[in-house]
Amino acid sequence: MKRIVIFSLFAALPSAGADAPFHRGVNLTGWFQTSGPRQIQFTKFTKQDFINIQTLGCDVVRLPINLHFMTDGPPDYTIDPLFFDFLDPVIDWIEELRIHLILDNHTFDPAASTPDDIGDALVPVWTRMAGHFKDRSELVYYEVLNEPHGITDAKWNAIQQRVIDAIRAVDTKHAIVVGPAGWNSYNNLALMPRYSDANLIYTFHFYDPFLFTHQGAGWTDPSMEPLAGVPFPFAAVRMPACPQSLKGTWIEGSLTSGYRTDGTVKHVKDLIDIAVRFKTQRNVPIFCGEFGVYIPNSPAADRIVWYDAVRSYLEEKGIAWTTWDYTGGFGLFEKGTSELFDYDINLPLVRALGLTEPPQEEFVLRPETAGFVLYDDFIGPGVSESGSAGDGLIDFYSENSPEQGRYCIHWTGVPQYANIGFSFKPIKDLTWLAANGYALDFRVRGDSPAARFDVRFVDTKTGDPDDHPWRRRMTIDRTFAQWDGEWKHLQIPLSRFTEHGSWDGAWYLPEGLFDWGAVDRFEIVSEHGDLRGVQFWFDDIRVLNPRGEDATSFLMLEPNFPNPFRSSTEIRYRSAKAGGVTIAVFGVTGRKVKTLVEGENQAGQNFVRWDGLDDLGGRVASGVYLCRMTAAGFDRTRKILLLK
Repeated sequence: MKRIVIFSLFAALPSAGADAPFHRGVNLTGWFQTSGPRQIQFTKFTKQDFINIQTLGCDVVRLPINLHFMTDGPPDYTIDPLFFDFLDPVIDWIEELRIHLILDNHTFDPAASTPDDIGDALVPVWTRMAGHFKDRSELVYYEVLNEPHGITDAKWNAIQQRVIDAIRAVDTKHAIVVGPAGWNSYNNLALMPRYSDANLIYTFHFYDPFLFTHQGAGWTDPSMEPLAGVPFPFAAVRMPACPQSLKGTWIEGSLTSGYRTDGTVKHVKDLIDIAVRFKTQRNVPIFCGEFGVYIPNSPAADRIVWYDAVRSYLEEKGIAWTTWDYTGGFGLFEKGTSELFDYDINLPLVRALGLTEPPQEEFVLRPETAGFVLYDDFIGPGVSESGSAGDGLIDFYSENSPEQGRYCIHWTGVPQYANIGFSFKPIKDLTWLAANGYALDFRVRGDSPAARFDVRFVDTKTGDPDDHPWRRRMTIDRTFAQWDGEWKHLQIPLSRFTEHGSWDGAWYLPEGLFDWGAVDRFEIVSEHGDLRGVQFWFDDIRVLNPRGEDATSFLMLEPNFPNPFRSSTEIRYRSAKAGGVTIAVFGVTGRKVKTLVEGENQAGQNFVRWDGLDDLGGRVASGVYLCRMTAAGFDRTRKILLLK
């Protein structure tokens, strides 16, 4: 049984000389770091993830946001209401759990210098953000901009003062996180002015020695992708040879001489001491917003040594921290896993960070024995978006006449081989479903009669050099439906999908090796040509049993409308026969919130409304809830999003 520990945390404003009002946490990356609000996969993280993070012993989450991309751009930078529809529930979760949340403006390009006119974006964006969140709890923090670089300290410091003043004209309550130029370097802290605002927290990032923390990284200049095996601390007998492509660069010099002194615990502490002196001399709260080691090419045991050294010294000096990151290339999970909290946590790393070790189980892949949702207003549970639109568009939140619910997927203008991708986490064993008549079921409408696309399942690529990610596909064209702008309901048995081959750096003809027991993803693909000037919409995509032997057809629980909702929402449901039906709303942790229906119902269409109240008549917090319908031993579940 999973052990849940809830920590009692209390927000407090930082005072002169005080430490930050939080202590340790993570960066929750890859969620709001998108090219716009319509690319946010809202269900990628849930309230349960925040609970999991809290059980580790964390009291703060730094949330990187491509904030400028959530607006209509210059000159007004008006924020898209859909962005607030997604962010507001997150604020509700952290307020309920008493977790601090740093809204990190992560709109930056590591390859491009911060422009001198960045204030023209920062001032209106933060004015609007502060206006929206000014009445929320002090657990919310505003971080002006992540890692400004290529701009002089004087110019950046003046711009940051403008932003502070703009926020304070609207919001005098919330603490503002400010950082120096030079990539938020500890070396640039002392070049910051003594800002007059008393409610500031100063930040810096720490990735030293860079040769160790970024080995394998392809985004550096020069690329460190071929570099691997650099130890920490320095050990002459373990030092790798310099890759040929890096000869003549600073990396070769560091490998042959500099790292002998840079790659030591003493040097790490000496560098952190630069930030410590700033904290002491200025008498201000400070925190390390990012630190970490890139996983792919770093020795696993040495990575643990580095985290223990950095974390313990930060804490010794009273510096709060958020590690980069929770999931992902620098994350807290074992390399090459599905990053599942109950199975894949890197326990030695958690210990090195001084966090609480969560109980772990051994993951066993078992055959799916019931249908599942790929998309029904939101991407389904255990599924993540993995597609590519090229220079076209994939909009998961189109409100252009969805067939069910509030949203549908809009796909248009894409080049050949673009795809709407749904990656399974963990992979799925569909052998039982394929052998027992289950089908892919979805709604689609199009506006170009001659257009066609493929739907396909792709299996995993194993370590066998002769194995490839094999495909089984079905081509959807005018023989399936007329693309006349009206919704069509298509249902394709899994058994009808045919072998297609594999693209794995080269094309491999089908060999009958597709494995239903290890399916990695499902895709909708512009396989036969580009779809420029062509539009498709998709809705209610799922795998189900068309014979009605499970809940996917015996019971029908339609998407509630409106969804999201603020005051009330209507839930329509259908049962194949009369009998006892129970419909209840649950939190994402499994706690029942409200019983909506309990008793005998007639066969056919019915509906019930939920007003956002629990069984005691209290208003529940905004967030994601699960509506579950149970009858005759079957059940159906749908997500409901409540907004305040």
